[in-house]
Amino acid sequence: MSNQFLDLINKRRTIYAIGKNVEHTPEYLTDLIQNAIKQSPSSFNSQSSRAVILFNAEHEKFWGFVKEKLKSYATDEAAAAKTAAKMDSFAAGVGTVLFFEDQDVIQGLQDKFALYAENFPIWSEHSTAIAQFAVWSALHADGVGASLQHYNPVVDAEVHAEWNVPENWKLRAQIVFGSIEGEPAPKSYIDDAERFKVFK
Repeated sequence: MSNQFLDLINKRRTIYAIGKNVEHTPEYLTDLIQNAIKQSPSSFNSQSSRAVILFNAEHEKFWGFVKEKLKSYATDEAAAAKTAAKMDSFAAGVGTVLFFEDQDVIQGLQDKFALYAENFPIWSEHSTAIAQFAVWSALHADGVGASLQHYNPVVDAEVHAEWNVPENWKLRAQIVFGSIEGEPAPKSYIDDAERFKVFK
């Protein structure tokens, strides 16, 4: 099977070894990220996804916040050192996208369409996942390595305070990105029979 979109996502991988040797400007990458999010579908066209895009020192500041907060979770010095090294590897990249969902939008839909009220928070999670995947794939298509992280709610308070993020924006995930400085590990798949059922 030959399909341009499938060819792209087949090649998209989690890249942990990232650096600052990205050929694209922050302006180019900002436009890329914003367009990927804008073109991502959402339930009832709610467009509930929000993003804070951090580059360079601001990006490093975010991972510094995470590193500092995680110190209290370490069980011993070895664990603390391992966690610190991991945060430093993220900071070694060039940027981070913080993904949020606007809770005011979700509440508004719940009020307007009461029959589906309990589903809107679930559909919101679908929307942000699609936006994350779209950004991740778009970055990969332009030769930028990335990985998806979830350090919320550990640093939520710091994020809201530092970057003046509205309280109704709920942090859901982070994509950290940079130049590809190492190859990803081989990817394995479970058997199709365990995942799919097809009826004709």
